[in-house]
Amino acid sequence: MRYPLYYTNMPDFDPYHRGLGVSPDTNARHTEISDVLKKESMMKKIHRSMVAAWLAVLILTSVIHATEPIDIASRRELLVDHHLIERLDGVRLELHRPVRREVVFRTDAAWEGNGSGYQSVFQDGDRFLIYYRGGHHPNSKAYKTNRNSWDTLCVAESKDGIHWTRPELGIVEFNGSTTNNLILDAAMVSDFGGSPAHTAVFKDSNPDCPPEERYKIVIVGRKPKGLYLMVSGDGLRFKLKSEKPFATEGAFDSQNLMFWDSAGGVYREYHRAFDQGGYKGVRGIMTAESKIPTSFPKPQWLNYPSATEQALYTNQIQPYFRAPHIFMGFPMRYNDRGWSPSMTKLPGLEERQFRAKQHPRYGTTVTDAAFMTSRDGKTFDRWSEAFIRPGPARQDTWVYGDNFIFWGMVPTKSHLQGAPDEISLYATEGYWEGKATSFRRYTIRMDGFVSAQAPFSGGKLLTKPFKFDGSQLEMNFSSSAAGTVRVELQDSAGKPIPGFTLADCNDQFGDELERVVSWKGGADVGSLAGKTVQLLFELKDADLYAFQFTNGE
Repeated sequence: MRYPLYYTNMPDFDPYHRGLGVSPDTNARHTEISDVLKKESMMKKIHRSMVAAWLAVLILTSVIHATEPIDIASRRELLVDHHLIERLDGVRLELHRPVRREVVFRTDAAWEGNGSGYQSVFQDGDRFLIYYRGGHHPNSKAYKTNRNSWDTLCVAESKDGIHWTRPELGIVEFNGSTTNNLILDAAMVSDFGGSPAHTAVFKDSNPDCPPEERYKIVIVGRKPKGLYLMVSGDGLRFKLKSEKPFATEGAFDSQNLMFWDSAGGVYREYHRAFDQGGYKGVRGIMTAESKIPTSFPKPQWLNYPSATEQALYTNQIQPYFRAPHIFMGFPMRYNDRGWSPSMTKLPGLEERQFRAKQHPRYGTTVTDAAFMTSRDGKTFDRWSEAFIRPGPARQDTWVYGDNFIFWGMVPTKSHLQGAPDEISLYATEGYWEGKATSFRRYTIRMDGFVSAQAPFSGGKLLTKPFKFDGSQLEMNFSSSAAGTVRVELQDSAGKPIPGFTLADCNDQFGDELERVVSWKGGADVGSLAGKTVQLLFELKDADLYAFQFTNGE
């Protein structure tokens, strides 16, 4: 019997490779032959196993290639990751940084100070709200000379996201008066050892949420240690929802978050922990999900498959309000650079040296903000480059705690008259420095966090196969005056669909959030809805931020 060539040439099948040869002793020779035959029988079994394994690989490969197309329905899809990208040719994904705007608020009231942090911002009807910690940082000069509590929670409000005021609430007494914007102090949450200094506030978008619990606070408690939930019907007067913490595994020494995930139909919580337990090791983020906000299973670490290890002080994860199936995070990155000639050249050396006397890292740590996204809330694509840099060295900059992006983002009017709305984000400046913290506003275009970008020489982006709902294709893009974007629809085999080829596509140039793509035969793609298609984008000196299939409403 002949065996396949790749077996007969293998050493195990050639007796001479084993040093057997021809023995002068016939019995010995027979024994050797018998041993060889036994080996051959064994190898036949191995052969059958290998063939079976090979066939299994072929079947698995075919299954992978036959994977069902991604159903994007009518969702807005941002080019923040490779989820929908099959191939890039002359195109790269480019991270965009927000534009630094004005300082919109300073925490210079008597009950506030340079330790104002852990801010939450969101739109509430026709107004915007910022919740933030009040007080001076205990290890600052201001605290030593003008001591006040930093265990308070305050609120500011705005009509446009630029001009902010303190409402007079009459809830918490400070220095004999309730004429202030204080919501909580330590005495109000002492029963469970709560800390108003470590809070996050959100408006619950769960449609089943009772009106009297629409506003929620995530707060750290010590009796026992963990995260607790407080609820309110007006966003001002809160009460404890449960005497038991909903999370107990973690350090919780930062801003800890919770929100309703409308795409997944669950609550998600995120909190800080250390990878060696307690307060040892590298700072990182843990998460868990639950149908109810008062009880969560054992948390798990976030994953960053393509990112280097970095210490993340906060996470600031949230569903993107224009595409809630995409989660965005804006963590503050912790970098202890130690003492060096560069460190001594940074602003505020005297204050930096004073802080270092309390602990060396208080004087030598600098912080910036990163950007990351996820489709499942657990595995994140995180950019190693900063989303917000400290910027030019000037007073109250390059400080530990600076560039702490507030949790949340809001739509605001553009600074350019007639231009579409943009996104406002807010970040700290001068934290732990001087007598107050500054809230600086940053802006970025809608969906404008990352783009597929091509130079003037041009490039192409091909999507993975997908299905959609709708009758027209809209894209968020920008080009130069000489640039252009063209789009082709391909079938499941990757063949251009007649009438929707690159040659048929009208050149698209300009700068719009919702440009309807058209071909020579028009813009109606409804005949392809529900079918497996691919999109081929051809770009020249242009950026593509997002696309969406709609019904033109």
